[in-house]
Amino acid sequence: MADGFRTFRVADKRRESDIITSFHLVPVDGGALWPVRPGQYLTLKMPGEGAPVLKTYSVSNAAAETEHHRITVKREAGQNGAPDGLGSCWLHDRIEVGDEIEIAPPRGHFVLNEESRRPVMLLSGGVGLTPLVSMLHSLEGTGRDVYFIHACENGAVHALRDEVTVLADEHIRTLFVYRAPGEADRSAGAFHAEGMIDKAFLQSHLPLGDYEVYLCGPAPFMAAMYQLLRELGLPKDRIAYEFFGKATSLDKLAEAPAPARAPARNAAPAIRSLVNLTDPDAWATEETVVEVAEQPSPEVAQADVRFRRSGVSEQWDGAADSLLELAENAGLNPEFSCRAGICNSCKCGLVSGEVEYFEEPLSPPEAGKVLICCARPKGPVVLDI
Repeated sequence: MADGFRTFRVADKRRESDIITSFHLVPVDGGALWPVRPGQYLTLKMPGEGAPVLKTYSVSNAAAETEHHRITVKREAGQNGAPDGLGSCWLHDRIEVGDEIEIAPPRGHFVLNEESRRPVMLLSGGVGLTPLVSMLHSLEGTGRDVYFIHACENGAVHALRDEVTVLADEHIRTLFVYRAPGEADRSAGAFHAEGMIDKAFLQSHLPLGDYEVYLCGPAPFMAAMYQLLRELGLPKDRIAYEFFGKATSLDKLAEAPAPARAPARNAAPAIRSLVNLTDPDAWATEETVVEVAEQPSPEVAQADVRFRRSGVSEQWDGAADSLLELAENAGLNPEFSCRAGICNSCKCGLVSGEVEYFEEPLSPPEAGKVLICCARPKGPVVLDI
């Protein structure tokens, strides 16, 4: 096992919908599964052009599971249905039961607060339901009030529906919103509203409460839902979120005006006259899963940070979470993708000074290099940016 990776065998491959498949993974060494917190993800090493590629996928089964880790993956498609997602297509087309994959331990801070007793809203779009299903399993039997709200195109692409539905009880309520349901969906009564999730839908289906919200899905869906939740009065520190695509801030995304959408035609009367906020299936093409909810920065000493190639200097005072964020605040645009110490896209030269990692890199950079997405300065530093 190198760089924290361990070999797993695919024990089962299950089709969950027309575009989503689950993979059950067991360790080849016969040892115990890794401990995992509900909401965390695994990092898979897969072949790429010239070098392995790292892709991350949420653990979608119960954190208490002892037989296997499960990931549930949407097959990404490009224009005219051509394969687009390198990782997802490799898994769907090339990996079969019995094949082996190198996997790194669970990571991520988008996790369920299991100590809290507040009511919970699990709000997902598309394949963004995967970490929330893991959270739902952990909430079963706790007595906490839970609302699992999922938006997708229709029943043909709705994954893990039966698994979620069977967990419903007096404390857990499930609500499904289909943008374009088919006749089979209508006949089966498979959804609760047609269209998009909007303020009226939430107000008519959820009682007022001091919720903790866990939000996951494509970036346009997330931005609209975040804005909606803020309009309903939920404070930022009660909204934890994770989305599929290049990491960013939902505060920034939510500032952009949402386009007008068709109302929920099959919803309650209070909903039908309203314009919905977003298309929950505006799928992101990048597959990296990144937790971007606001995290408190620790107390740090002030330090001068110089970006040598750009001729820019900034004062580090702890207001930024990372050297990457400090560079962005200074108007620079360094390369990045994951913001979690996984992909190495943000790697740059450390000309002088020392840094410390608040998120340990999955593959530490060579001497003289630094991953600025998960690093802070220990004193004055000069970066080759």
